[in-house]
Order: sequence, then C-alpha cells, then structure tokens
Amino acid sequence: MEHPEPLPTAVRKGCFLIASPEIENLLFFRGVLLICEHNTSGSFAILVNKPLDVDLPEELVNLSSSPNKNVSIRAGGPVQTNQMMLLHSSPSDQQQLLTIADDVYLGGDLQYLHELIEDESSPPVFLNFGYAGWATGQLDREFLDGSWFLYPASRELLFDTPPENLWKTLLLRMGGRYATLSTIPEDLSVN
Repeated sequence: MEHPEPLPTAVRKGCFLIASPEIENLLFFRGVLLICEHNTSGSFAILVNKPLDVDLPEELVNLSSSPNKNVSIRAGGPVQTNQMMLLHSSPSDQQQLLTIADDVYLGGDLQYLHELIEDESSPPVFLNFGYAGWATGQLDREFLDGSWFLYPASRELLFDTPPENLWKTLLLRMGGRYATLSTIPEDLSVN
C-alpha cells in the first residue's frame, strides 16, 4: 500500500526516521525512531520499535497490577538510558507536553504516568528509556547519504502497529524500492 501524500524530502519533527538496511548498529538495526525535535541546535528522536524487558521498581511504577494493559516499555536510544520519557496520545493541560504529531505527545510527570496507567480506558503509553541525538546538520547529512528514510508519523502507525512489524510496514507503505527493501532477510547468510 503506497502513501497517498508525497514522502518527506527533508528531516523534520513529526516524521518517522527509518533505518536503511545498511545500518548494522544493533540498537538501530531495522529501527524506527520518532523525530521529536529538529532545529538549528540539532536533532532529538526516540526509538519506538524496540521493546525492553525490564522490571521497574514497584515504588516507581507497578505495571503488573495496572488496569491499563496498553503500557509498554521501549528502548528509546543510546543517550541517557536511565531517563524515562512518556510517549502517548493522551492530551492534557500539562504545560510540559510536547506535541510531536497529530495526537502524539511526549512528556508528563510521574503523577501523570500514574493517572494513565491506572485508567483502563487510557490510550497506549510507551515508557521510553533513553533517546538518540545528533549535532547540528548531522542527521540531515545521514539522511542525504541514504542511511535513513522518512515517513510521516501518525498515532495509528505508532500505537497500533506491533513494534516487530513497524519497520517493514512503513517500508511497504512507502512503496517502490522501499517495499522491495522490506523483503531483505535480517540474516543475509540464510538467503
């Protein structure tokens, strides 16, 4: 299925940053990041398709007894991996929320997190540990060199697509040569 809108031609906030098959870094291999900021100071993105299997201290967050089963823990990137950031689609009047795309928000304090996980009707919430960052112009150069592809982010793709399918789903939606890239096996030695 091809995307009806033109694909982004420049890095910008609110786009998925999709790793090309040439990226072999374990964390970014077949990675999909959400660009949260891109300006003259640099770029900041969160990896969204790499689930983490970690136990959080119960005094911080008790996910095992949470009524909201739409809470998942993700590796956000290699920088400040001890920092937890909330990615969700629940607007609030909190001033610390950053709008990333339509119905996609970054931020919220611990009290807000508790409200989200205690409400079984709350939309999905990603607890992302760490982030990815680039110096001024660095991500633009990597995109122009073909290391990354871009696709407009949406709430539906982010929260409704299983993380293990997101990379392939986005490439298929991009169509053409990108759809072909989605069929490359993870391990080329089994080809």
